[in-house]
Amino acid sequence: MGITFYTRCPIPCLTTYKVANVSAPMSTPGSPFTKPTLSAHLPRKPWQLLLIALFGLFVTGVIFTALVALILTPTLPSLDTLSDSHLKVPMRVYTAEGTLIAEFGEEKRIPVTIDQVPEPLIHAILAAEDDSFYYHQGVDFQGILRAALANFRSGGRNEGASTITMQVARNYFLSPEKTYTRKLKEILLAFKIERELSKNEILELYLNKIFLGNRAYGFAAAAQVYYGKALPELTLPEMAMLAGLPKAPSRNNPLANPESAQDRRNYVLRRMLKLHYIDAASYTEAINTPLAASKHIVRFNVDAPFIAEMARQYMYQSYSENSYAEGYNIYTTIRAKDQQAADQALRQGLLAYDRRHGYRGPVGREKLADPPVPARLDELLKDYPTVGPLLPGIVVGIEEKAAQVYLQDGATVTVDWPGLSWAQAYISEDAQGGTPKAARDVLRRGDIIYLEQVKEGEWWLAQVPRIAGALVSLNPKDGAILALTSGFDFYQQSKFNRALQAERQPGSGFKPFVYSAALEKGFTPASLISGAPIVVEDVSLEDEWRPEDYSKQFYGPTRLRKALTLSLNLVAVRLLRAIGPDYAVDYMTRFGFDATKLPRNLSLVLGTASVTPLQMASAFSIFANGGYRVEPYFISRIEDANHNILEMANPALACGLPGSTVKSGCVDLSRVETTPTTTPTPSPAPTTVSTPGKPDAAKPAAPHYAPRVITPQNAFLMTSILRDVVSAGTGTGAMVLGRHDLAGKTGTTNDHRDAWFNGFNAEVVTTAWIGFDQPTPLGRGEVGGRAALPIWVDYMRVVLDGVPEQPLLRPSGIITAIINRETGKLTTEDDPDGMPEYFVSGTQPTESSGPAGAPASGGSTENVRDGLF
Repeated sequence: MGITFYTRCPIPCLTTYKVANVSAPMSTPGSPFTKPTLSAHLPRKPWQLLLIALFGLFVTGVIFTALVALILTPTLPSLDTLSDSHLKVPMRVYTAEGTLIAEFGEEKRIPVTIDQVPEPLIHAILAAEDDSFYYHQGVDFQGILRAALANFRSGGRNEGASTITMQVARNYFLSPEKTYTRKLKEILLAFKIERELSKNEILELYLNKIFLGNRAYGFAAAAQVYYGKALPELTLPEMAMLAGLPKAPSRNNPLANPESAQDRRNYVLRRMLKLHYIDAASYTEAINTPLAASKHIVRFNVDAPFIAEMARQYMYQSYSENSYAEGYNIYTTIRAKDQQAADQALRQGLLAYDRRHGYRGPVGREKLADPPVPARLDELLKDYPTVGPLLPGIVVGIEEKAAQVYLQDGATVTVDWPGLSWAQAYISEDAQGGTPKAARDVLRRGDIIYLEQVKEGEWWLAQVPRIAGALVSLNPKDGAILALTSGFDFYQQSKFNRALQAERQPGSGFKPFVYSAALEKGFTPASLISGAPIVVEDVSLEDEWRPEDYSKQFYGPTRLRKALTLSLNLVAVRLLRAIGPDYAVDYMTRFGFDATKLPRNLSLVLGTASVTPLQMASAFSIFANGGYRVEPYFISRIEDANHNILEMANPALACGLPGSTVKSGCVDLSRVETTPTTTPTPSPAPTTVSTPGKPDAAKPAAPHYAPRVITPQNAFLMTSILRDVVSAGTGTGAMVLGRHDLAGKTGTTNDHRDAWFNGFNAEVVTTAWIGFDQPTPLGRGEVGGRAALPIWVDYMRVVLDGVPEQPLLRPSGIITAIINRETGKLTTEDDPDGMPEYFVSGTQPTESSGPAGAPASGGSTENVRDGLF
């Protein structure tokens, strides 16, 4: 009987062959079968040949791929660069307390560790991108086959099969081009990453690197951009929305395409349900939640854009523009409370000046329907920016003593009469129109205006000030800048840093330095100098000069203390002539002023030099700290992205205030006859910041000390006189603070182009300046005590709150004597015109003293007297 038998083909499971018909018994002993012939093994059918050809192609492909892999593998990048320090993390600037001021960089990124990411967000990401992430070895071959088939059917490359590991490889190392070579590199890198990193390490890299639209890189940054939240604060539907973004950040963006974003979110939620990451109830609740995403701009807790820009410039110059993406952390010396007080004080001072000089009218005017259509109002207001605290609005209703205003944020508020009654029409800085009697005298329906909210529910008509100003505050013990603001609005008006760059005439604020020079020459606070009219003929002034006092009054012989307290110009001019302008200029370099920028004539004492607010604050710090010149600085330390310290400030310290022990290492320059005439202006750059760049950068450097530039006796006498300026002179407006340890000096220039107040105690030195950027008169009465002093007061009220008063400590070598307030000579305690006065020991007057005003020692008495009278 014939027997049919089958044998396996060389390719398993593909086919079988019929080989022979034989009859029993078999011819081969011990075997029931005959041996098949060779021809029986050869495939003859077309489909068999096709299968063999395909197998050959497969083997060839495998071999080719292996060869390519061998060639490409050595070119793959090292994984040593996979660390947070190489993420493009924005540079961030902080206050001294660590409050964020600003961040710089094109990519918004907030690096997080895997344990800071909520588990539901991880589940959402796995459901959306790679549910087998924890099981594959970097590449999902089944996914690749599915994507290849889908792309073959569609004729395009719409489907991808990148695992999370492959996306990490692509985002960190490869270009976004879609080529087979890049895809192969991506696969090889994925294998390499899986070998060298744990799954959680890979996922952490993904969470921080992936682009999610709107300049947000990483899920923490995206949570901030779309929801204004930290990751732990996100809800399930919000997590699902973010998890759906990596596939197509533009198409699925909830801000640009909310419908597409919602579809993608719901897909992620369905996947989470299918994978049992969430239950049905959670799914139903989440899928029915409206899409609530909106763009959230990072709001910084402290508004210090001028300081932030200073830090940015320093980092750019010192670390190149790569500093914007390296995650540097710059900690400034700015104190949050002080900076907020500075911004508020300057803005209120500029608004107050603006109100004093009248209302310039609306910034625009439109015809309105009756009743007005909100959508139309929104359209009319959209191009008017918020400026500082001022909000744009449009007048929609007028009453007898009030107006209704529709604001840009959609609210309608009422401006009552107190907020309108100030608005006399502006004519010039010296002239205003009549006092308004009703709201219609000020506003009309359709006017586009600005409003200021002065307190809850109370609004005032306002206008963006044209006047400019600056305030800078220092710690006199080491020069740390505590607060700095240089305008009403950095973003909408001007980025010009007036505190550092505006060189303006300081007016009478310069007199204390001339008086200090006179004390060094042997004058005393009791020295008498004439306040009579004077005509000065000086070739450097090109004409006769007739200085006069602000009050237009003339004084007889006046003690130096009284003359500076009342800021008498004629006395100051005679005093400068007595000591000589050249000596005064050289002496002023001790305070950090550049001698090349100081006029060597008698106008110097009236403040015709050009100085910045920072230079003035730095100079007054010398009086405040007892005679030491500290250099201003604003960066306390710089850290890299991993918070390793790169730079640490090591400022020169004031050696010791009166009554304290002088440290070893202090340099005393107070008795040097003259100092170099090219002493540089104090720099705002962190010149005291070391740049070690070494492992020991975090170690505190040995303290070093600022040089003494005036004697402690000189500093004491000047501070004592400047306290009188506050208690009984041109700075009495500061007495509203109720303190007795404040000293300072007003400053007003010719034609009232600049107004200043420079004031201090032992803890804080602050300079406030106000003026137009293009110097023009401020208007009648706008002196330092009216225009600048209120700004200083508002700031110091906050800064000194809770700070105990400090008495003026008398250094050795200072004695007290009773003098007659009219003659300046010694008298007895029962003299009704007697008063105590301080003197450097040996300079006090005697009953047999020479002519009034002559110094007790030093200089030529005859020449000095010629200068005084």
